[in-house]
Parts: sequence; structure tokens; C-alpha cells
Amino acid sequence: MHRNRQSAQVSLALLIASAITLGMLVLTIVLIGQSFRGMETAKVSAASATAKQLAISVDDRIHSITAPPSTALAVLSHDSLAGAQTLAGRLERLPVFADILQSSNIVSAVYAGYANGDFILLRKVRSSGTLQFPDAPEATRFVLQTITHGPDGPPGEWRFYRADMQLIKRMPVPAYTYDPRTRPWFETAAKSEMTELSAPYAFFTTGETGITLSRKASPETGGAGTIFGIDVTITDLSSQLAGLRQTPHTRIAIVNRDRQVLADSGNRNNPGPAIAGALDQAGEDIEGSPVNQFTAEGRDWYGMTEPLGALQEEELTIAVAIPADELLAEVWQALARQTVIAGLIALLLLVLGWFLGRQVGRPLEHLTDQVSRLSRFRFDTPVRSDSHIREARQLGVALDDMAKTIRSFQNIATVLNRGQDLNNLLRDILEQIVHILGQERGGIYLFSRQQEQLNLAVDQCLELPEIISGLPADSNDNEIIRLLQNHISGHPVFAILRNRNKQLIGVLAIEMERGDNTHLSDDLIVFVDEIAGSAAVAIETRELIESQQALLDGIIRLVANAIDAKSPYTGGHCERVPKLAQMLVNEAIASDDPFFGPFSMSEEQLQEFHLAAWLHDCGKITSPEYVVDKSVKLETIHNRIHEIRTRFEVLHRDAEIRYLNRVLQGEDEAVADRERQQTRSRLEEEFKFIAHANQGSEFMHEEDIERIRTIGQQTWLRHFSDRLGLSPDEKQALQDVPEPALPATEQLLADKPEQLRFWGEHVPPVRKDDPRNRWGFDMELPEYLYNRGELHNLTVAKGTLTEEERFKINEHIVQTICMLDALPLPDRLANVPRLAGSHHERMDGTGYPGGLTAADLGIPERIMAVADVFEALTAVDRPYKAGKTLTESLEIMDRMADEGHIDRAVFELFVRSGTYQRYAEAHLHPGQIDYVDESLFMKPD
Repeated sequence: MHRNRQSAQVSLALLIASAITLGMLVLTIVLIGQSFRGMETAKVSAASATAKQLAISVDDRIHSITAPPSTALAVLSHDSLAGAQTLAGRLERLPVFADILQSSNIVSAVYAGYANGDFILLRKVRSSGTLQFPDAPEATRFVLQTITHGPDGPPGEWRFYRADMQLIKRMPVPAYTYDPRTRPWFETAAKSEMTELSAPYAFFTTGETGITLSRKASPETGGAGTIFGIDVTITDLSSQLAGLRQTPHTRIAIVNRDRQVLADSGNRNNPGPAIAGALDQAGEDIEGSPVNQFTAEGRDWYGMTEPLGALQEEELTIAVAIPADELLAEVWQALARQTVIAGLIALLLLVLGWFLGRQVGRPLEHLTDQVSRLSRFRFDTPVRSDSHIREARQLGVALDDMAKTIRSFQNIATVLNRGQDLNNLLRDILEQIVHILGQERGGIYLFSRQQEQLNLAVDQCLELPEIISGLPADSNDNEIIRLLQNHISGHPVFAILRNRNKQLIGVLAIEMERGDNTHLSDDLIVFVDEIAGSAAVAIETRELIESQQALLDGIIRLVANAIDAKSPYTGGHCERVPKLAQMLVNEAIASDDPFFGPFSMSEEQLQEFHLAAWLHDCGKITSPEYVVDKSVKLETIHNRIHEIRTRFEVLHRDAEIRYLNRVLQGEDEAVADRERQQTRSRLEEEFKFIAHANQGSEFMHEEDIERIRTIGQQTWLRHFSDRLGLSPDEKQALQDVPEPALPATEQLLADKPEQLRFWGEHVPPVRKDDPRNRWGFDMELPEYLYNRGELHNLTVAKGTLTEEERFKINEHIVQTICMLDALPLPDRLANVPRLAGSHHERMDGTGYPGGLTAADLGIPERIMAVADVFEALTAVDRPYKAGKTLTESLEIMDRMADEGHIDRAVFELFVRSGTYQRYAEAHLHPGQIDYVDESLFMKPD
């Protein structure tokens, strides 16, 4: 039997090697094909995306070209130059033209055309990087071209100026007969009140490609019929397009609706058939893409076009043509590399598979003789394998462990009886018994007395049914085995597990492989029964212990979940703090830092700490929900801002009534209306201020507090009794307050006596001198239980809670300690009240409820405080703040450590160990997890 199993294992090793090789080849071929298709598609998609980005870039460039000159032209239209009737008068304003030219590299000329045909133009000598007037005198920066009709000057004249507008030379040009009135820019601007933009064209004098912006002079200048113009060059677009090419021979061009090329990455005068193919969308369309594939100039091309938003009347289009061989060159290179690598890997796997097959066979043959001795129950035979094959070596070790396990049966039974966790215990029992019998598969069922069924607890490779039902509790062993045989195939051996009272608690099933072991000897059966009996006792003991522990944990989680469920803004706090605290305790135990060197915790201490962490806020069950959830200053059971809004509405309506009464009485309606509008505006602004103050989102300054009090002094008339429809609590608060006569004058905002709630007989024992205080509390008690005065609440300087409400929230620690101290906890859990109730103490002694210092607090208490603070800072379910990022939270905690709020050593362990990061990955939103420079929080010794 053993020889057959070993032969199968050797064949399996060879089969795995062959299967891996074949699978690798198939996978490689598929991946290479998919990779090529994916890279080809990605390249085409990238080309299409690039075309879209090119269109955006060119649009931005055209807009950047036209915007500054347009602004300059708008200013120029109001210049006195428009009304100058003589050349001398026009020359006085020549510096204005020079300033415009010097302010922009793309403005090549500034000019003005007059209604009588006069013309004056100032042009740069060098434009678009080219010297436009090579015959100009040296040091010439500007050329002035003028046409003047009349005795004031020659009809045509050119003047050459330096950069500082000093005249160098005058030159009559009789042949210069340019008439601005016949030019499109003049005619278009003369009919419009706006700045007009021409289509791109070649300039009259320089031949550069550009556009003209023209605008009619303002009437206030006295220059009726005068038109100003600015020439802007766009010849640099071609050089920019050449720099944006994806491949060396990519063609990019910009054309208008007449397919006139305005800019080209190559030859603007001859863009070639590639651009024409892209514009015509020749060839075949690429499915799912605006790209088309065509042939031109003896090459395959990918073409695409995108409309431009600039100069919409010209319907400009950008066309891109990319050679297919250049676009896919990297794809073919990657395909070749992948093919070579795949071939080398396949060859290596073949050689490795052949080598492993030989290595597996030899040690298994050697183990056959040794295993045959164990099959005859000679457990004193050592099993060794010196093979370098892991499986063969592990098999030898496993067989040797089996022999040792059987020899030490009594010791194993003792270890099983001492198991702590039931699930781990069941796995250990099954594993040990399977090893003892030299098998590999088995399972353990536990009996459910209420449901009269067997539930699968552990299954080791046997694929057992999860539930076997229809089993009465008083069934004998033979009936149980017959039922099991109906549900479990193969050759299993069953051991019935019964407790000390002979009650059924479970069944052990082990699959015996075909061979000699299907016929068990009497000695082996007794051996299995003895182990099963020990296992049954261990299972019974652990079930009792774990059921008690589960009940305790269930009650604790019930309380914690009830606290979290009580408020939608703190949901999960009582669950997250224990997890974080446990993580930090584990790091403190494992730390080699001298501060934590002697620190350790036993299993009972860890359990005590775990319970305290879960119950650290159990006192919140007594905290009023509307105080815990208070998100605005005026909130009680509801947000009282609505009552105040109603009062403002009353004053708003009173202003309307006053206005109408004054009009009816014959007063000046305009004066009355102005007073009404002023009153309304003031009320609206004051209510906005009150509503903003109600949110409590930022620190309130003293002048803001005083303004609230001033606003509140306004009065309104109440015509209805405030003693109707009250609750008993409200009636009691008003019993000593006389009811005023109606109509009663009320302040807009007020602190009223009936808004106070007194402690009465319910004063908590938190003062140090209180004889009931046996827990060492040391807290300051507010004068009132609650103060719901509107001014009192609205003038809270920071946050939304009043002094009374802040105490009520802090009192949850007092209630936590009192509640836990009242429980009959065993000695091993005696520190639970202290551990749970000290997470708001501070290292400097200013915390609560006991005012303890660092000397009074152990490492567990300090850890609990750090965990509570970090969870509160990062929580996203609080009404008064947003969840902070990791860096923000750690910066705040770093300051708290410096101020003696939390322990510095525990905080640095929290950062150094990466606990904050692991917690964040499990519980924080991705947006809160940012990069943290941990060195910022490590203080030198």
C-alpha cells in the first residue's frame, strides 16, 4: 500500500513539472497576444488623446495671442490720437504705440486709419525672430510708416527710430499709396462697436502670417471715423507644432474651413498627402476610436482630426498623421522581447521538471523500507530522509513525529486537556490523532442537544457534510455509527466522544486509506479509544469555560454596542478603541525600548485590559443623547434657532406694519420706505450673524459676544400666554415666576429663570470633599444641572457645549467607574474599573475624574488614553468636527504629549511601531491616510 502511494507521489511531482511547463507556455502565448493587442490599442488611444490635447493647447495659444492685444486696443480707442488731424499731432502720441509694441513679443505693428485716408503705423524692425527691414539704418528698433494727405507732410514717408524713440532717419516713399479705408479690417471695425478679429492672412508689408484686431475710436476723442488696428503674428505656431510630434515623422497641421494650411509641423506650403488623408478620414476607421488608418506616400498612417474652439468663424481644425511603423515600433520590440523570455523560461522549466522527477524518486524508495516497519506498529523505528526535496524530507519528518507521538500518548493527552481555546483544541486533537494513525484526513463533529444534530467543527481534507441531523441524544454508539456511515463514504473509523456523564458530545471520524490499515488491530482500536476519551474530557472542559467567557463577552459587547447605537455620531467608538488599544499593548510588550523593558502582561491581565477597553465608555449610557449629539449651540431636543428665526420674522413684519401705518397717516412714503428697508436689512444681517454663531465652528471673540447681547436686547410683543401646553417639568420651572400681563414685551434673546435646571437631590459625588466620594474623584461641579438660556448658549466661546453640558459629558467617566465598581467582578478582573475610567487623566494631573498624575498611571492606562484620543481625532462621525488626517492627528497628539496630556513614550511607540498606519488601513477613509514623516514626532532623549 505504501509503495503504491509513494509511486503516485513521484508521478505527481513529474506531472506538476510538466503541467507547469505546458501551462506557462499557453499562458505566455495568450499574454503575448493580449499584450500586443492591448499595447496597439493603447498606442492608438494615446494618439487620439494627444490629438485632443493638441487641440486644447492650440486653442489656449490662440486665446493667449488675442487677449492682451485686444485689451491694449480697447485702451487705445480712447486715446487723443484718434482726433489728431496733423502728422505733428499724431507724432506726439507715438510713445503710446511704442509701449504697446514693447509690451508683447507677438504684436508686430500698431496703426490708425483716418476717415480721410491718412494712415500712421509703427512696426518692429525684427518680428517673429526675423529682420523684416534689412536696409534699415543700424540700431533701428521701430519703423514708422505714414500717409498724410494735405500740406502738412509728404503723402508717404518712413521714419526709423531707436529703442528710446529717438529719430534716426526720415525717408520719403512716394510709392507708398496704401489706403486703409479699403482694407477689410477698417471696413469691419467701422460697422461695429466692438473689437473685431480678422481671419489669419499674410500682412501687406512683411508677408508674415497673422491676424488683425481693429476697433473704432471712441466718440469722446473727436476722431469720428478713425479706426485703430494691431497686427499679431502667429507664425510661431508651426514651430510649436513641430515640437509636439509623437514620432520623428509625425505630421501636424492647422487648416481653416477652406482647407488652407495656417500652421504645419513640416512645410506649411506643402503639407502632403498624409495630412490630406487625415482630413478626408481615408482608409478604415478604428473601432471604438476616432482614428482612421490609411496608406499614403507608400506608408501606413494613423490619422485623426479635432476641431479648434478658437476663431470659430474660421472653423479651424487640427489634423494629425502618425506613421504606423513608428507608432507601433515599441510594441513590436516588446513583443520580440517577451517571446524570447517566454522561450527561455519554458526551456528552463523542462530541464527543472526532469531534474526534480529524478530527485523525488530516489528518497521515496529509501523511505519505503522504513515506513513498512511503522506499518507493523514498530514505533521505535526512527525515520530519516537526507533528500534535498522538501516533500520527501517532510514525509520523513512527519512519519518520525508520528512514531514519537504514539510513544508519548499520555503526555499528549495531558497537553490536550490543558488547551485554552476550543477551536484550536479541536484542531490539535484532530491533527494529533490523524498523525498517530498515520493518516491524512479526518474530522470532528460536535453534538447540538437542542437541535439533535451533529455540526462539523473541524474538517481536515475529508470534505464531510456540514450537518448530520436526526440523531436523538440517547442514541447508542452503534446507532450513531450506522447513521454516520449513511452520510460518509469511504473507509472511515469513528470514535464516539462522551463526557464524564456518558452524554454524547461529538464524534471523531478518520478516513483510513485502502490497504492493510482498513483492518485495525485490537491494540490500535484501544489506543484510539483512549485518545478519544481524553479528547472528550478536554472538549467538555473547554466548552464550559468558553461558554461562560462567551456569555461575559456577549454582555460586554451588548453594552458597548448599545452605547454606540444610542448616538449616530459615536457609532463604532466603543468597538474601535479596544482594537487600537490591543494593538498598542502588543507593541509595548514586544518593545525593546528601556521604558517598556520590564512591561509584560499575563493572559488574565490581557483579558482584564480587553474588558476594560470595551467598557471604557459604558457610563455614556447615562449621558443624555441630545447633549452627546449636540451639533449647534441652541440645540436641546431640537435646534432652537427656529424659534429665534420666528422672532426675527415678527420684527421684520413689524417694520412692514410701521411703514404702512406711516403711509396711511400721511407721512412721506419715501422716508418711511427707506426706514423699512434699513430695518429689514439690519434684521436679516443680524439673524445671519446669530445663525452663524449658533454653529460654533470657530472661536468667538469678545466683540462678537457683546454684539449678540446687543442684538438680544431688542424687544417684541407676545400676545399669547406662555403657560399653555407645557410639560410638568416646564410648569415646575415656571411656578415661582409670575405671568406678565398680555401683551407682554419680550427680549429678542434672553436668559430666563425657567431655562435653569437645578441639581436637587441628584448631585453626583464628584467633589473631593463629598463624603460619598470613595473613588477619589476630584472634579469641579457646575452651579446648575443645565442652563438653557439662549444668550448663555450662543455666547459659548468655543464649540457648542456649555459648562454644564461639558460636565455632563465628562461625567460619563464617573458613571463608568461607579457602574463597573458595582459589578461582582472576580479578583482577576479587579482592575477593570480603574483601567476603564482613567483614559481622561493627564500626565500633568489636570485630567479627570481623579486628577491623577503620571506617577499614578501605569502603562495600560496611558495606552488607553492614547488609543481614545487617536480614535476621537480620526473619527468621521462626530457632529462638531471632521475626521482628521494621519499627519494632522499625530501633530495634535505630539503637542498633547509636550503639554503633559498624554504620555510621550507611549505616543512615540505608537508612531514608531506603525500601529497608527495599520489601524488607519483597517478603519479610516482613504482620504485621511496621507504620508507621515515619523521623524517629526521622535524627540531626542
